[in-house]
Amino acid sequence: MESTIVMINLFGAIALLLFGLAQVKDGVTRAFGARLRTGLATGTANGPRSILSGFLATIALQSSTATALMTASFVERDLIKPRMAQIVLLGANVGTAVTAWIVATGIEWLSPLLILGGIVLYRGKSSARHGGGAAMIGIGLMLLSLHLLSNATEPMRTSPALAAFIGLLGDAWPVALVFSAALAFISSSSLAVVVLILSLASTGIVSPELIIVLVLGANLGGAIPPVVATLSGPASARRVTLGNLIVRTAGCLIALPLAGYAAPLLQMLPFGPAKLPVDTHLIFNILLAAVAWPFSRMLAVFTARLVPDDVQPDQGPKFLDMQELSTPVVALASATREVLGVGDLIERMLLRASDAFEHNDMSKLAEIPALEKRVDLLQQEVKVYLSKLGRGGLSDENARRSIVIIDYAINLEHMGDIIEKGLLEQVGKKVSLGLKFSEDGYRELRKLFDLTIDNLRVAQTIFVTRDFNLARQMMEVKVEVRRMEKQSAERHLERLRDGRADSLQTSSLHLDMLRDLKRINAHIVSVAHPILDESGLLIESRLRDAAE
Repeated sequence: MESTIVMINLFGAIALLLFGLAQVKDGVTRAFGARLRTGLATGTANGPRSILSGFLATIALQSSTATALMTASFVERDLIKPRMAQIVLLGANVGTAVTAWIVATGIEWLSPLLILGGIVLYRGKSSARHGGGAAMIGIGLMLLSLHLLSNATEPMRTSPALAAFIGLLGDAWPVALVFSAALAFISSSSLAVVVLILSLASTGIVSPELIIVLVLGANLGGAIPPVVATLSGPASARRVTLGNLIVRTAGCLIALPLAGYAAPLLQMLPFGPAKLPVDTHLIFNILLAAVAWPFSRMLAVFTARLVPDDVQPDQGPKFLDMQELSTPVVALASATREVLGVGDLIERMLLRASDAFEHNDMSKLAEIPALEKRVDLLQQEVKVYLSKLGRGGLSDENARRSIVIIDYAINLEHMGDIIEKGLLEQVGKKVSLGLKFSEDGYRELRKLFDLTIDNLRVAQTIFVTRDFNLARQMMEVKVEVRRMEKQSAERHLERLRDGRADSLQTSSLHLDMLRDLKRINAHIVSVAHPILDESGLLIESRLRDAAE
């Protein structure tokens, strides 16, 4: 009976830890999701920035698995290069290890304070306060679980059964590695398993060598859930998660025979033997990142050969199922998913135009016409699908949602037209004629390009979540874009008056690109109109804009 109670306390503490981790991830995503995704997508220009982006994203989300899946989705949409994606995940692994090291520093006493502060913050009205409060509560629960884990493992110090089991693992390191990896895979969290190992290590019944082996297993098992999650995804996403698993597997296979030599060295660290699991976890991931980083390009090439390209899918809609028309809520959800895909295509077109503008590379523009044709096709299919849905009669709420989806799809189609008929021609002329903008003019256009792409990503979030605060911020962005366009045009005219040769050569291009980027942003901002209209603020916002 006593052993049953011990096991219940142990599993309950682990469950609380996993719940706390989930709360942190959901809270941070709710509060900073759009900014976090934008930062991760844009923070991969080089190796150092990539590893820092992965590190910071994982510290925020408390989940290297979440970072891995987010990174894989960005590779799928060509927002991150495959090589940089591998480096991002190296940083994510270090982020998880740093988190484990921090929670093991004896700050459990902060748990009640964090939970109290989180509940107060959660009672706020904004989604950011809700998300921040949920994240604080999650951190408090994580620290509380450490205290419960310590209490739950206390009776194990004198358990003959546990001592015998630990003895068996100590004599069979490969089995111990697989056992720990299985726990990390089942829990989808290497952090949770490392914390469990930390609690077991405090009992004094686990040898230092076995602790190192178990930590290696936790690292190996933590790389498996992203691979499983992307099995049905595109080849580009599968390559990223598979590459991370290959790196961790190689690291574990190299480190496993050295565990006996590493144990005495790690015990000499000034942090004390009680912190051996988190010290091992951190040092292993730092060394792994340092060793694997130079081979990231080779790894990307290897995974590309290992996972062949997907057969090109049908260019038609993926989610518009006619069988779902009898259930309006499901049909509207499917149409929403389809239109989100159209938004991704527009983002890809903008990125192609932006890259061609920055690098003077005509090849970046080659895909834009085909993407625009697909945008036209999909938005037409969405309109036909929702028109059929409306024939069966819809509630007022569902009818409004249907109109919102159609309006957003039409606006996306207009953006595609502007990119193909405007930006494509303008950037192509710049590249083919070898034209150079003035440094100020180039910087102004570059900034507006980046802002437009960021705004589209936020618009995609607003379209799904219908977040009121994000919608208001989007309306404020409209004013900011107008100000940037006006200032850039005025500065350009000043340069013309000064007789700047580079400005004279690119005058029409500069003004045309400013106009088209402004038009695209106007269509992007329209996603906020229905939300503000329902709140009675749309007319007020427009009047304020006109007054300004």
